Amino acid sequence: MDPVLLARFQFAMTIGFHYVFPPITIGLAWIIAWFMMRWWRTGKEIYETQARFWLKLFAINFAVGVATGITMEFQFGTNWAVYSRFVGDIFGAPLAAEGLMAFFLESTFMGVLLFGWRRLSRRTLWLSSMLVALGSTLSAFWIIVANSWMQTPAGYRLANGRAELDDFWEAVFNPSTIPRYLHTVDAAIITGAFFMLGTSAWYLWKRRHVAFALQSFKVSLLAAFAAAAMQMPLGHLHAVQVGETQPEKLATFEGLFETQTRAPMLLFGLPDAEQKRVRAAIEIPGLLSLLFHGDMEARVQGMNDFPPENLPPLAPTFFSFHLMFMLGIYFLTLTTAGLVLWWKDRLERSPRFMKLVFFSTPLPIVVNELGWISAEVGRQPWMVYHVEGMRVADAVSASVSAAELVFSIIMFGIIYLLLGLLWFFLLRRVVLQGPRPDARWEVSP
Repeated sequence: MDPVLLARFQFAMTIGFHYVFPPITIGLAWIIAWFMMRWWRTGKEIYETQARFWLKLFAINFAVGVATGITMEFQFGTNWAVYSRFVGDIFGAPLAAEGLMAFFLESTFMGVLLFGWRRLSRRTLWLSSMLVALGSTLSAFWIIVANSWMQTPAGYRLANGRAELDDFWEAVFNPSTIPRYLHTVDAAIITGAFFMLGTSAWYLWKRRHVAFALQSFKVSLLAAFAAAAMQMPLGHLHAVQVGETQPEKLATFEGLFETQTRAPMLLFGLPDAEQKRVRAAIEIPGLLSLLFHGDMEARVQGMNDFPPENLPPLAPTFFSFHLMFMLGIYFLTLTTAGLVLWWKDRLERSPRFMKLVFFSTPLPIVVNELGWISAEVGRQPWMVYHVEGMRVADAVSASVSAAELVFSIIMFGIIYLLLGLLWFFLLRRVVLQGPRPDARWEVSP
């Protein structure tokens, strides 16, 4: 058994499970803050009921996210000791900032919301909800900083066999930080909005708590539509950055083997690495050149321009990127259809649509995972992009055996299975209980 492959599998398993929860909490936090603001400004009980119910679900996701995030970070020191030694001077600052500036902010005011509800004013509770949302979003920023540095390292110098921090702000705002951060946070808003949207759709489909569910559905539908629409230009911004800083990743995304002018945008196809061509290709000539360079005659590098040993794996990079893109189009289409039904005053009388929305609830989570796969697998074979001596095979701990990795994978698998079952049980119980039965809904929002 290959220790490098096992270490990679363990990290993929743990971060893949952990990454279910932060996007849900980031998106939910901002919608809850909106309900809290409306409660503060109007004093209407309907907004208090909305905020308290969704806060329960937020707290469950937050708790499991914290538990899974802590175990994930330990792997840097156990399985990736060479990498940790190389980047310790770089990674220390953003990870410390994430803990001190973001996580403590989020968790502290989360406690204020949970335990100060009847003790504090509506204004104080609203401010606390805003700080929870801000903390969760800041936490994502510092994690993105650390990960983006691996994609596009900057602000450092090589000394004593290590990367030493030379310019803090250059390292923080490396070329991929802002495009990736905006893309990721917008995806989190889609995820949180769909979490609320799908739960509300289930209530409407089953004709339970209809007034409560209809209001939640409308608010989350607007948030989901706006975020899905914004993801188009933000995704394009990020893709342009990838083309400028990681051209072999872009070529793999697009299945572009030959460098060419009037490079086509591939809508569908089956890439064949052996024959170096795309089978059953459906493409728009010149569109890739136009999107990335503003000129249909512009030259775009293909995979054949790069040494084969520097190219990422073709199939997982290509298919994860294209599935992510297609699901993004689906989200925009689905939410547009919801707005049309709302405009026609037919939301409550559309059980098939509600059923479709309910079964679409996990899809943004799938998209987040696909985005992570396309970004991280697309960086292969580098641990730190284009830094010699920092390929993935160079970064693994030499002292951790394959047997130890197998044992830890089994243990993590059992723990995460139990956490997943507990998460599902708690969510199900809160959803089945529903909002407060004594809430007064006669006041129109």
